[in-house]
Amino acid sequence: MPATNFYSGYPLHRAHSRRAEAGWLQAIQSGRDVRVLALWRNRHHVQDEVTPQPLWQQGALAREIVKSADDTVFLGERDAVPHYACDISAADDPLADILAGTGGVFADLRSLAPLVTRDDGAIMAAARGLLYWHRRARWCGKCGSPTSSIDAGHARVCDRPTCGERWFPRVDPAVIMLVTHKDRCLLGRQATWPPGMHSTLAGFVEIGESMEETVIREVAEEAGLRVIGRPEYRHSQPWPFPSSLMLGFRAETADDQLQIDKDELEQASWFTREELRASPENETFRLPGKVSIARRLVEEWISEA
Repeated sequence: MPATNFYSGYPLHRAHSRRAEAGWLQAIQSGRDVRVLALWRNRHHVQDEVTPQPLWQQGALAREIVKSADDTVFLGERDAVPHYACDISAADDPLADILAGTGGVFADLRSLAPLVTRDDGAIMAAARGLLYWHRRARWCGKCGSPTSSIDAGHARVCDRPTCGERWFPRVDPAVIMLVTHKDRCLLGRQATWPPGMHSTLAGFVEIGESMEETVIREVAEEAGLRVIGRPEYRHSQPWPFPSSLMLGFRAETADDQLQIDKDELEQASWFTREELRASPENETFRLPGKVSIARRLVEEWISEA
């Protein structure tokens, strides 16, 4: 199993020290060799939904995309070639005007993830997360004035001279934990999920709370179970839907008597390794998506015996 989860292992050099340089956007207009990826309403421009390779534009078309974009962010460099992402959500039909003749489709990353490469997945996730944040940070949270993009799209600043507050892309930490009791693990489902889908418990970290405390609280709130010992951190995963960082844990409970919070879960049950190995992966029962940290937590546990 790869050392990093899907959406991580970022392959571009972020060039952090140069992002604040004046003229980073002008590099596109100068005719320098660059690559530009267009996003429209949270969807990426890809070849098609069967072979969803991202369609990077260059040359005159790249410059035209930037001129039409609501926001442009610098993603990093590969082989000294700058890569950018542009939000063209204001266009009614970008494939008929801005990108006319380029082909391809705009598709949601969640449906594409099992088909794209790990490198492409990490880049597309970063592009989605950054541009999503820009659309929701156009006004200063301190004084209410408009804000402008700075630092190559990695920050915004209040336009009001007497304020000048800087704002940075938000990341919402959330714990996701495989709960076990002896030789069984706990999986639940929410009513809004696809038929048969089951997954691990999860929840957002609250202010003044450690990750381990969040695990203990969420397990108690959602399943009525008491965690024994210290929850064990396993690994993490960026989850740009819209802006989470999933922090994976393993937690053991004192007993198996469930008291389900029906506002959080439709139902939850204990499963043995044999039952999960025999999962039909259909509308009667299926494990979490193959690129998710939840799936990795489950598969790691299954492989232990």
